[in-house]
Amino acid sequence: MPAAITPPAVPEIKAPVDSNGIPKKRKIICFSDFDGTIFMQDTGHVLFDNFGCGEKQREVLDEQIKTGERSFREVSEEMWGSLNVSFDDGFSIMKNKLDIDVDFQKFHQYCIDNDIPFNVISAGLKPVLRKVLDTFLGEEESSHIAIVANDAKITADGSEWKPVWRHDNELGHDKAISMTEARQQAEMECEDGTIPLIVFIGDGVSDLPAAREADVLFAHRGLRLEEYCVENNISYIPYDTFADIQREIQKLKDEDDKATGGKGMPVRFNPRANMWRRVSSKTAVPRLVLLSPTREADAFVWPEAALPLKTPTMEKVVELSSLDEAVAEADATAPKAAVASVAA
Repeated sequence: MPAAITPPAVPEIKAPVDSNGIPKKRKIICFSDFDGTIFMQDTGHVLFDNFGCGEKQREVLDEQIKTGERSFREVSEEMWGSLNVSFDDGFSIMKNKLDIDVDFQKFHQYCIDNDIPFNVISAGLKPVLRKVLDTFLGEEESSHIAIVANDAKITADGSEWKPVWRHDNELGHDKAISMTEARQQAEMECEDGTIPLIVFIGDGVSDLPAAREADVLFAHRGLRLEEYCVENNISYIPYDTFADIQREIQKLKDEDDKATGGKGMPVRFNPRANMWRRVSSKTAVPRLVLLSPTREADAFVWPEAALPLKTPTMEKVVELSSLDEAVAEADATAPKAAVASVAA
């Protein structure tokens, strides 16, 4: 088993209760990045490298995003605009170059069986992502996945690919806005006193605008998002495949089922990302994540561009097989001041 970095300490927080002191049931809703998370490769990269600007020029353009020389939206428009291939011909090579997470389909079936909505949230193009899901999962299973992404105008002969951006800003698609809208919609739809519990799954720093709006964050072990969480003491759950995510979500469901009376329910996440949103906190997500890109945080590059995890300089690196071990470690080491800060 690969070694895991010890997740930051997570103080025990009581779940919300109703007027009678009875814990409220939580409605789990999953959101996931696409490129580099569900699929190991980047769909856009496959197209650009084979039918557009080419790998070398694409790397030059990626670097312009990293340095902040140009915005994600501007560079992306150039990349998509470089394509000259019909949609079907472009997909014919893409389906042979993409690898899906080995446990994703089983996890998605688990979500369907347990009435857990699963949504993709991506900076890519919705028609491309839908075609990939239809092909790898089948149209019936794919239809259960909502896609929150940019739309596109693609000519029949493939001579023009033009993104239709969700938001009128430098990002084109601000994932934080989409996640906030999704939470508000979920709160309106929750019935019988249930409350939404928003789960986000990602791999790169580009996922942070969405991740900061989640209640539970899963970061792919060994990639840049995990590294960033460790560096900035952001609570997260490491995972290797979607099987790990399924196991931990089942634990959350089991906790809800066991909750009784007015004692409240210990949970292993920060509701509404409370710790992240305390702007006075030294561990809060830096503003740069939500503003223009910089070298320090390649926040808006295609997820595959996330850097490999560097060897951490820490006093303690241990193996954690599950969230239970992470929480036990957190309970033993969390400073009292941290607990007081959350309770305040």
